Amino acid sequence: MSKVGRLSVSLEHRGAKLGDLFGIFFEDLNHAADGGLYGELVRNRSFEFDRIDNSSYHALTAWEKIERGGGQAQVSIQTEAPLNTKNPHYAVIEIVAEGDGVGLMNYGYNTGISLKQGEQYLFSMYAKREDSKSEAEAVSIAVENPDGVVLAEASIAVSGNEWTRYEAILTAKSTDHSGRLILLTKGTGSLALDHVSLFPKETFKQRSNGMRQDIASMLQELKPKFMRFPGGCLVHDGSLNADDRNSMYRWKNTIGPVHDRPARRSNWGYNQTLGLGYYEYFVLSEDIGAKPIPVLPAGYDPHHKRIVPIEELGPWIDDALDLIEFANGSIETTWGAKRAELGHPEPFGMEYIAIGNEEVGEPFFERYTYFHNAIKARYPEMKIINSSGPFPAGGEYERGWASAREHRSDYVDEHYYVSPEWMLANIHRYASFSADDPKVFLGEYASWGNTYYNALAEAAYMTGLQNNAHAVGLACYAPLLCNVDYVNWRPDLIWFNNHQVFGTPNYYVQQLFMHHQGDYLLEMKAEGLSQPITVNEAPITGMLALGANPDTAEFWDIQLENNITGEIIKLDYATAQGSETYRNLRELGKTDWDHYTISFKARRLEGEKGFELSFGDRGNGNRYLWEIGGWQNQDSALVSFVNGRGSCLTQSLFTVETDVVYQFSLEVTGRQLKAYINGELINAEEDKPLVIEPLYYTASYEEASGDIIVKAVNVQNQSLEIAFDVSDRSIGSVEVYELCGCQLEDENDFAAPTRVSPKQKLYHVEHNAAESFTYMIQPHSITVLRLKDEYEAIKKAYQN
Repeated sequence: MSKVGRLSVSLEHRGAKLGDLFGIFFEDLNHAADGGLYGELVRNRSFEFDRIDNSSYHALTAWEKIERGGGQAQVSIQTEAPLNTKNPHYAVIEIVAEGDGVGLMNYGYNTGISLKQGEQYLFSMYAKREDSKSEAEAVSIAVENPDGVVLAEASIAVSGNEWTRYEAILTAKSTDHSGRLILLTKGTGSLALDHVSLFPKETFKQRSNGMRQDIASMLQELKPKFMRFPGGCLVHDGSLNADDRNSMYRWKNTIGPVHDRPARRSNWGYNQTLGLGYYEYFVLSEDIGAKPIPVLPAGYDPHHKRIVPIEELGPWIDDALDLIEFANGSIETTWGAKRAELGHPEPFGMEYIAIGNEEVGEPFFERYTYFHNAIKARYPEMKIINSSGPFPAGGEYERGWASAREHRSDYVDEHYYVSPEWMLANIHRYASFSADDPKVFLGEYASWGNTYYNALAEAAYMTGLQNNAHAVGLACYAPLLCNVDYVNWRPDLIWFNNHQVFGTPNYYVQQLFMHHQGDYLLEMKAEGLSQPITVNEAPITGMLALGANPDTAEFWDIQLENNITGEIIKLDYATAQGSETYRNLRELGKTDWDHYTISFKARRLEGEKGFELSFGDRGNGNRYLWEIGGWQNQDSALVSFVNGRGSCLTQSLFTVETDVVYQFSLEVTGRQLKAYINGELINAEEDKPLVIEPLYYTASYEEASGDIIVKAVNVQNQSLEIAFDVSDRSIGSVEVYELCGCQLEDENDFAAPTRVSPKQKLYHVEHNAAESFTYMIQPHSITVLRLKDEYEAIKKAYQN
């Protein structure tokens, strides 16, 4: 049964300029770069994998010795005479008996090296020979499948005892996705190898050292306004010494010849070759039509409390200033000349720079001041992005906003990963934000999941982002990419293996909003829609439980007090042992009181974190959690779980110490929460009730086309007949882009990559309704309507 309503829009009522509102964020996790977007097919090409990257790694990870037809060899990793000191390891194959050949095999990523019949692949390596009795010996290069069938092959003659670069072109004889790169040699003496590389010739935009065609095309097809890079936590997690293997991400290490770039530990548990470096990020941004937004560290590692002294910040600030010159400087400048030397004499036109990522703690904000002042002094037009931590509210969030207001930062970077229900409950989050404050850069956000239901909730939330463009300037879903065989984090926008890629339902929502963003917000008025439906305004009641996280602790003086009647219930608890995989919560009993306080004393006996109080547990993954000494023992946080999916409501800094007695109390008043430690209020927040609106909508005007763009999201299971009124335009036709007809649990996959994807059609408007028309909004749908001007349509038809 349909519901009739009316939406009115006028070109006269223009609101905020939408600018660069919707973009993307690239972070190298989930093997997004190496083994993903970056085109290199050889894994561990420079023999630099190390335990510092991952406890299972060694210099020959992904490599295996090959001995054929009686051949015998010894393979070792050496550092005595390297190709360069930044990548000191190289492989030496000592030929004991040549037989039919000895050498090395590389497994590549996923199921192996993917080749497509008829396509060409560019092989290169650095090699040298020692103690060979002949002037030159052939090295055969082949890609074989696991059964030994040759898929492509070539041969190179290697001579001399100095490092020399060799190249060959391999043409695939057939299509196979399980290839192994085979390097075989004969003769005497030894063969040394380094930086062994295999690239598809057909990279995105035919770039040397380029990107994988299919993945990069998916990024381009989004039409993002900007690209934030390279992270993420990997930006600021590491040592302070730029030359250390596990240093913070330092952009100057990532440019220049790829074989000279130092290997780097990624804090996501693997190795980064840095083949995809800052120059490549800038070029990729340009190639997909996105403005670059680089993120730089500020000399503070909140993960390990590494802090650059203020008096030693100079080189870090210089890195930021030099990066701006690298991106925008003329070729007469030092770093502009370096950019030109790399192949791009024209400036990249960078407009934004972010200092820090998800920062918490006073050390960052103290150092941010120096970066902000130095950048604004030299580049006053540069838009600087401050940080407000990884939570949507609380002490560190407010500290970030206070810093941004004090320094008049251009943007504040907000991050949160939440349940779909949190998004629907917080659609109007930014309505009360002041247009005079720094603008919001929602630099990372997503709901937990890649189903159609998640996509619907995110689409509804994005209408709220656009409708509050007075406060929200930039927004990007995260994470962007995930290799299905190397998952660090989920959900993700785009999934891939070594030869396939698909976009999630979330991807197609982002695409709809990016393709149809518009330039100016238009005011819309609604009439005749039904009232919003409040789903869960009930007070927070249910089971209580207490435990260690994941430590050994003791608890006592546990009591539950009814704040209306004064009734007190004493609760008993024995010492609990937690574990890394299971939070050992012990049930204390249920309460159905609307206004109560649970209090207890606790002491950590062993471990590195703290305590957990679970409350309001109604079963089926619906509960609340007070984490005390949470993430790396730095947080006190209140978290809401809906169907097992968590949303941090608020966070403040707090660290639990061993053998210290703490007094904790949590006051629950309806849906209002207040948490106290030793009598001091540390967290306070309301869990907003879930309210389902009859329709989520937003409208904008696009200058290039002259179109009025209406986006409407219906999360309910009933259709809505909507009359659209445009008071100052004669509508000729309406282009419709519609995502509908899907089950809420539907997902895309390799077998059905577009199971959930939008359809396009042309909707004809009756002539006698030129300034209005009626359209049926489908149940559980996302609809984009492009309202075309009648006279423009006639003029184009006449011209054709």
